[in-house]
Amino acid sequence: MHDPLTHFDRWMTDAHACDGIPDATAMTLATASADGIPAARIVLLKEYTEQGFLFYTNLKSRKSYELRDNPHAALCFYWIPLERQVRIEGSILRAEKDEADAYFAARPRARQIGAWASLQSEPLASREALEARVAEIEAEFQGKEVPRPPHWSGWRLTPSRMEFWQNNPARLHERELYTRAADGSWQYGLLYP
Repeated sequence: MHDPLTHFDRWMTDAHACDGIPDATAMTLATASADGIPAARIVLLKEYTEQGFLFYTNLKSRKSYELRDNPHAALCFYWIPLERQVRIEGSILRAEKDEADAYFAARPRARQIGAWASLQSEPLASREALEARVAEIEAEFQGKEVPRPPHWSGWRLTPSRMEFWQNNPARLHERELYTRAADGSWQYGLLYP
């Protein structure tokens, strides 16, 4: 039986073990606006389970607005030293409040402060303005736990398609494709390079 999550787990384990990969969890997140205009950026994978692939961000960011308007996205991992790529496509849902709270509480304090201080994707007058905002937030939470901001949470991509690509010097790459059937099972096949 072919299982894409087991396949992904093996490849992620290899990527974590590879000295030439500074952060195996770095992935390109591709979104599109309601009218189909695409955008892509790097985010960090925080968890992957049978329920999907989870990352966290500011809910007032461009990516979050696009995910709300068009709840479909694509992820791409490219591990150059291993000559491997994984492409994942699927639907998006917001993370549960409890899991977002738990993850936020486990973050380093500086990142918690940063989540409050950053007006992500908004115009910034100067670096000094950001540093002043950070100082204000630090003063506000001096000696206290930093709660999760209401504008910060996670998104979970539930995959409907996963492709595993392995480089071949002759450009006869190995491509394995998993597609989710209507009953939730995975169909497996190979693709021409």
